[in-house]
Amino acid sequence: MRLVPYAFALLLLPLAPAAAEEAAPGDGPDDGIATFTLANGLEGVVIEDRRAPVVTHMVWYRVGAADDPPGLSGLAHFLEHMMFKGTETLDEGEFSRIVRANGGEDNAFASYDYTGYIQRIASDRLDLVMSMEADRMANLAPSPASAISELDVVIEERRQVVENTPGGVFGEQRRAIQYLNHPYQRPVIGWMHEIERLTLDAAMDFYAEHYGPNNAILIVAGDASVEEVQALAEQHFGPIPPNPNVAERERVAEPPHIAARRLEYRDPRVQNPYVIRSYLTEPRRPADQAEAAALTVLADVLGRGITSVLARELRVEDDFALDTGAFYGDTALDLTTFGIYVIPNPGIPLEEAEARMDAVIERFLEEGPDPDQLERIKTQIRASEIYALDNLGSRARRIGVALTSGLTIEDVRAWPDALEAVTAEEVVAAARAVFRPETSVTGWLLGTGEATGDGPTDIGIGTEILGE
Repeated sequence: MRLVPYAFALLLLPLAPAAAEEAAPGDGPDDGIATFTLANGLEGVVIEDRRAPVVTHMVWYRVGAADDPPGLSGLAHFLEHMMFKGTETLDEGEFSRIVRANGGEDNAFASYDYTGYIQRIASDRLDLVMSMEADRMANLAPSPASAISELDVVIEERRQVVENTPGGVFGEQRRAIQYLNHPYQRPVIGWMHEIERLTLDAAMDFYAEHYGPNNAILIVAGDASVEEVQALAEQHFGPIPPNPNVAERERVAEPPHIAARRLEYRDPRVQNPYVIRSYLTEPRRPADQAEAAALTVLADVLGRGITSVLARELRVEDDFALDTGAFYGDTALDLTTFGIYVIPNPGIPLEEAEARMDAVIERFLEEGPDPDQLERIKTQIRASEIYALDNLGSRARRIGVALTSGLTIEDVRAWPDALEAVTAEEVVAAARAVFRPETSVTGWLLGTGEATGDGPTDIGIGTEILGE
C-alpha cells in the first residue's frame, strides 16, 4: 500500500543531538532494544541482532484512517500510495527501483492508528534507505498525473480487498454499526463514493498536517547498533524541522452503548454461512495491561485450536460446527473489539448455531476455564512470545503497532509477564465484563440458495490493515 508525507519548507535548523537511552533489560540480561529521541521529536528504536548482515528499516507515522477528514475516508491510505510517486529529487517509482537494485525490498501499510514504511536490505545499505526515507518525509512531490492513475489503483484494490469477497463486505458492514460515532466505523481503504472524490491537493494537505519527525518513529532491527543508527538518523532526519502543524490526536468520543444490534447479509457466493458476535471493549493501556492480558487469554481459551472451549463442545464432543473461534484486538488507540463466531455444519440454521454458541458461553461463565487447559494456553503463549524474538521483522512491527497505539517500550517489555500472571478468576471476570449485550453486534452471513464458489470461508475479523 502507498501513502504521503507533509510538504512544509525544509528549514535547516541546527538541532542538538539527543543522547541514546539504553532500554531496561527484558527477559534476559539484555533484550537488545535501545531507544533515542532527536531534538526535532523523531523517536528511534533499535533492536540489535548481529546474526545476519541485514536490517529491517521502518518509519511509522502516528496517523491513520481514523484521522481521515469527514467525507474523505481512505485519504491516509491514498497518501500512503502517493509516497512512492516521487519527491523533489526522486522520480516516480525511483525509490523502490533503487531499493531493489541494492538487493532489498520495500513496502508500506496503513491501518486506523498508523501508517508505516518498510525496507529490508543489507546492513551496509542502511544509510541509503534512511536518506531516501528522510527525503520523502520532507520533500514529497507527486505529479497530478500520478495521483489520477493511482486513484484507479486504489479503487481496484477496494474491489479486490472488500467487494470481491462476501466476508469483506460483511466485515465492513459490521464495523460500520459496531461504532456509533467513532471513526473506526469507516473502512481503512475508504467508502467507494468517497475514494472517488480524493485528490492530490487533499493528500498533500493531509501530508502537510501529519507528516514530520515529531510525528514519526524510526525502528531499525538487525545488524546495527544504537550508536550507528542514531548517527545516521542525526545526519538524515536531524536537519528536518518539527512540523508545526502536528497536533495531539483528538477524536470524537464513542457514546455509551445501550442497545444490542444485529444485521444479516446475504450473498450468493457464501459457501458456509456463519454467525459472529463482537463486543466493544478496552485495548491495552499504558502501565495498565492486566485487563487486556485477561481478554487475550480469554480469546485463546475460548477459540484457540481444537482444545478450546468452543471447539471442544461444538466440534469434538458434538459434530455440530465446521469451525469456531474467538478474537481480541489488544492494540488500538481507542476502543477495540472482542468477538466469537461459529460456522455450523451445512444445513444447520444459524438460529440454532447462535443458540448453541450462547449456551457454551453461559456455561463457561458459570464453570470458568479448565485448569489444565488454561495452563496449556499459557504455555503456548509463552512459547509464541519466545519464538517471536527470532523474527526481527515481527518484533519491529509489534513495537511499531504498540507505540502508535499509545503504549511504551516498557509496556511492550511488560506484556509477556502480564500474560503469564493471568489467573482463572481474572479470565472469568474479563468474560463477565466483556459479554454485555448492549455493546454487541451479532451478524449472520448467509447464502441465497444460488450457486456458490468453492473457496475457503472468509470470516473478515480482526484489525483492518492494508499493505505489506
